[in-house]
Amino acid sequence: MQESDANLAFAPATELLTLISNGEVSSTELTELYLARIEAIDPQLNAYVTVTSELALEQAAKADEATARGENLGPLHGLPISLKDLQMTKGVRTTGGSLAYKDRVPDANGTSVQRILDAGAVMLGKTNSPEFGHLGATENRLGKSCWNPWNPERTSGGSSGGAAAAVAAGLCSVATGGDGGGSIRIPASFCGTYGIKPTQGRVSSYPGVDGIPTVNLLAQQGPLSRTVADSAMLLQVMSGYDRRDIGS
Repeated sequence: MQESDANLAFAPATELLTLISNGEVSSTELTELYLARIEAIDPQLNAYVTVTSELALEQAAKADEATARGENLGPLHGLPISLKDLQMTKGVRTTGGSLAYKDRVPDANGTSVQRILDAGAVMLGKTNSPEFGHLGATENRLGKSCWNPWNPERTSGGSSGGAAAAVAAGLCSVATGGDGGGSIRIPASFCGTYGIKPTQGRVSSYPGVDGIPTVNLLAQQGPLSRTVADSAMLLQVMSGYDRRDIGS
């Protein structure tokens, strides 16, 4: 992998969006770069539990087609990102880190996921999480534990450890996580990334995580990134009122 590719993979998301908009790099090229890095690096980290290569390339192609027409799909136009595996994703396996849901494929997106996709983002895959997010390390009975990119013998933290590891290792531009008792802040600290736990109700938690009736009251979905500006940008996209969310 060339040094220029690595520099691009670690570039701030705000800069990547400008490059895509100006036609200096295509969404497809960027998506292929991240998918190649996931294939090469993630077997040592286990940041992802599901990689959506075909879907990502389809979404990237649509973004590039829009760019060619002089159109913009939204504030995340063509940007490859990762989503925590506690967030419901239509047609894409969502395990919640639990064997009970190892084969679950939701028929609808969660509110914040839909907002991200409507903003033009490209979904690279779902990141590793402990069962229902109830652990400060990212390990579960579904598969391998997630390790820290800075030292693969150390934990990435939890419960958004997969998200933080993916961001820190340059396996996505930005990532989503969730935080009830430190689940964004702990892995962000462990992996040297920027994470935000939003104020209650700022980001819709609908429909929550099956098996935890109070999740909407305890946990907030939020961003993880390599820069403060990137986290602020993703938070802005995720935010908004949702009448179905008890906290909105």
